[in-house]
Amino acid sequence: MTFDTEWQTGVCEKPAPASRGFVLNHAMLRVKDPAVALDFYTRVMGMRLLRKLDFPEMSFSLYFLAVAEAASHAPQDQGERTAWTFSQSGILELTHNWGTESDAEFKYHDGNAKPQGFGHICFSVPDLDAAIQWFDDNKVVYVKRPEQGKMKDVAFIKDPDGYWIEIVEPGRLKQLGS
Repeated sequence: MTFDTEWQTGVCEKPAPASRGFVLNHAMLRVKDPAVALDFYTRVMGMRLLRKLDFPEMSFSLYFLAVAEAASHAPQDQGERTAWTFSQSGILELTHNWGTESDAEFKYHDGNAKPQGFGHICFSVPDLDAAIQWFDDNKVVYVKRPEQGKMKDVAFIKDPDGYWIEIVEPGRLKQLGS
């Protein structure tokens, strides 16, 4: 028998046929300065920019990023790449509302201060120790280092807009929550 789902109160025993093929495509973060955010996510986190879409009539731009391996399969044609981008899973959308980069006082709520809401995104890494060294070398801000707190082998860093990013090495998490 293959794994289907863990059972908890509220879990639907069998998904409706109408939901077959649904894929979680992307999560969106609003960013103050796209140049700063794009530098962090492409240089430090290793993502690739798949597509930028501008909406001048509403004064915002969208930047769709993916891990490098996924990006290497993207079509060259912009229209085809746009459609391909919206068919993927694990995409990060950065939304820039024009003008925020020029406002020294402007800041987005990270979801972790009161009132809490959004918490974090997560990156799995092949080697947590190497990733921590990379983050240290790049002066990344930590919320929690892997050796701190009750939950060991899990780090939390901040992106330039203050959003939390959980960093995990999957092989170290076999006993997590048990």
